Amino acid sequence: MFAPGSAIKVERDGLELAVFNVDGEFYVTDDQCTHGPGSLSEGYIDGDVVECNFHQGQFNIRTGEVVLPPCFVPVKTYPVVVTDGKVVIEV
Repeated sequence: MFAPGSAIKVERDGLELAVFNVDGEFYVTDDQCTHGPGSLSEGYIDGDVVECNFHQGQFNIRTGEVVLPPCFVPVKTYPVVVTDGKVVIEV
């Protein structure tokens, strides 16, 4: 596990995903920003919002919805289940 307010990048089966810890709850989105080459796992996290490190667009971590342009397309989210202390991503 990792600290609340942080994120890690996970690569598996051709997918690049960002796993976020928001106050002890885990959320997963595509790692790639929908606007450019930014990595969301490397972005600035404020509560349940992540700011892309490339053009500073913002997404809601829980829903994937755009919070602040220049991004206009929501980021894809994935269901998560925590089982026996492990974060399981349902893709």
